[in-house]
Amino acid sequence: MKKIFGLLSFMLIISCAKQTPVHYSDEQYMSENEMEVSKNRTKELNNLERTQIQDWINSQEVKYYPMGINYWVNIEGLEKLSRKNNGEKVSYQYDIYDFDRTKLYDTPIENNNVEFGHFKEIDAVEDVIRYLKKGEEAEILVPSVLAYGTYGDNKKITNDMPLIIKVKVL
Repeated sequence: MKKIFGLLSFMLIISCAKQTPVHYSDEQYMSENEMEVSKNRTKELNNLERTQIQDWINSQEVKYYPMGINYWVNIEGLEKLSRKNNGEKVSYQYDIYDFDRTKLYDTPIENNNVEFGHFKEIDAVEDVIRYLKKGEEAEILVPSVLAYGTYGDNKKITNDMPLIIKVKVL
């Protein structure tokens, strides 16, 4: 009986022991006010960049056409073409430029046999590739919100940087 009482007492003590609470840094969570400020900043930045990109488009000889998810492409009526579905595979490459047409990386970024719906790329890249056939190319104008956003890529693409992306289906 003493053994059972001792064992139960030991288990009770262990179960009542103070659990160490998990602490999160203040940087991991944003208050509602901070979220609202961030959302408004993003909205204002997107509106500003859209205006700047539209002004840039107006000064070009090539025509660009707006797409449904907030980017432009140099192919008229692209959204009217047949669209590839999730699960289909594609190989492609692309180069990234700033709006001064400076190429940011020397070699193109290339991906082979990537399944639609599982891209790790910018959404605009996946979206435009869904409409292109093998060998076709497109030039995409992407606001920073759809590109690398507030943080950039920690290499050559800085924060809040809109991009020109030249993509080719292989």
